[in-house]
Amino acid sequence: MTRRAADLLVDCLAAHEVDRIFCVPGESYLAVLDALHDRNTIETIICRHEGGAGFMAVADAKLTGKPGIAFVSRGPGATNASIAVHVAEQDAVPLVLFVGQVPRNELGRRSFQEVDYAKTFSDMAKAVWTIEDASRIPEILARAFVVAQTPTPGPVVIVLPEDMLEDAVNTAVIDPLPVPRAARPSEDLIADICRRIQQAERPLLLAGGGLNSPAGRAALKAASIAHGVPVVLTFKRQDLFPNAHPHYAGHLGFKIPKPMVDRYADADLILAVGTRLGETTTQGYTFPVSPVPRQPLIHVHDDASRIGREYATTLPIVADPTQFLSTLAAHPSKPPGGRAAWIERLHKPFAASQPWSAPKDGLLDMGAVVAAFGDKVAPDAIFITDAGNFSGWLHRHFSFTGEHIMIGCVGGAMGLGMPAAVAAGLRCPGRQVITFIGDGGMLMTGSELATAVQYNVPVKIFLSNNGSYGTIRMHQEKAYKGRVHGTAIRNPDFVRWAESFGAKGLSIVSLKEAPGVVGEALACDGPVVVDVRTALEHISPFANLADLGA
Repeated sequence: MTRRAADLLVDCLAAHEVDRIFCVPGESYLAVLDALHDRNTIETIICRHEGGAGFMAVADAKLTGKPGIAFVSRGPGATNASIAVHVAEQDAVPLVLFVGQVPRNELGRRSFQEVDYAKTFSDMAKAVWTIEDASRIPEILARAFVVAQTPTPGPVVIVLPEDMLEDAVNTAVIDPLPVPRAARPSEDLIADICRRIQQAERPLLLAGGGLNSPAGRAALKAASIAHGVPVVLTFKRQDLFPNAHPHYAGHLGFKIPKPMVDRYADADLILAVGTRLGETTTQGYTFPVSPVPRQPLIHVHDDASRIGREYATTLPIVADPTQFLSTLAAHPSKPPGGRAAWIERLHKPFAASQPWSAPKDGLLDMGAVVAAFGDKVAPDAIFITDAGNFSGWLHRHFSFTGEHIMIGCVGGAMGLGMPAAVAAGLRCPGRQVITFIGDGGMLMTGSELATAVQYNVPVKIFLSNNGSYGTIRMHQEKAYKGRVHGTAIRNPDFVRWAESFGAKGLSIVSLKEAPGVVGEALACDGPVVVDVRTALEHISPFANLADLGA
């Protein structure tokens, strides 16, 4: 069947069960927009900035486990979207970014808005293809979807010269290719690991994003119970394991207090599953200690290239993390007598510090919002956290049930919050979507509130407004005490700002107002922005400015 290349491209997307794309329109892929016009099975979400479109695709992929899809125009559009490519690489998220390009006869001439994307994205994307021959569209798309998903998920970029999209082709659609999966571990290997766990007094199960699926969460909990092993979660993964469970030992967040890390370091066996053991999780490669850990390290990952990369590994195991833990759970072991004390030693400090207490100085912090959630939050609510210290109050004081979903930026980029909230609301209609954003991040991609209003997405945004790039101010105070420069910002009236988009605007200016306003916001049917006038003095959940100055 002869058809236009742009129509073939859209047919290939449909064959790969793509039901939604995020974009900012551009003339360099105008033919694709025209092809999508009659495709009722693929929804086109029009965004206000290419960074927002990319972030939405990343968030959508985090929710589905399938590649998120974004389309952007050449040059400025692609460079605006590069933040999403970087986040997808850092967070191990499957992303397919389609970029319009100059016509083929202009390639290499430095034409208007021309960029060599193979060079530009070489350090971030897993692969970059420029499709000059329209007949190769099905082949390249099928390959791109596999590469984006395995072995460690990540971003791929497909470049579309605008004249190629108008070519007539008779190439058939290629159905999705099978996604390779790591083999199930052998019975002998599982038996060896069970013996090691049983002989250890202080084992620790370090679980990462490779377990972020209903089956992965169930396997993690089952393995922990079957072997009596406490669980510590990696950065932005506190939602994977019920926090109230006695085996929960906390999470390895960004620069958590040293006493917490010291407790973990007393482990005599580390079982790391579904994590790349990156810099943030390992607290700057100090836990485990790189390159040779102080304790035996069993590292389970489905990507062989990630095992042994920074660590001398006692048992390197290339396996699907969920399959591995499911198999491990089916072979329970009897913990030694001292194991109960080890479990309590890790869980007790976390449980004691989780409840929020109102600051003695009476100043407002984001803990008041978390404390006000109570039974107002649904058991399957989706939480979005933008980058910044303000999210630490949610991390520290909210008890995730294992059914909640949390979407945060492991790579630390500001601006994910609002776009991710829109994507989550679109993907999971009817579920609560609760978002924590700082005033800095809000004015980066907050304009996507217009997208939320346009598509009737009832996002609930809690904005920490302290007039500062707070995380940087904290580091500034630590490194250069009293020398504040470049971190103070002046903000608009966010209540009126939200209302100008058609959303409801609310504010919290004191501790006593928090419960009522939080309840009102969560009960509202439409999108809401709550301007929480937090005190800069409360720079993080673990430190005040006065403490840092001293």
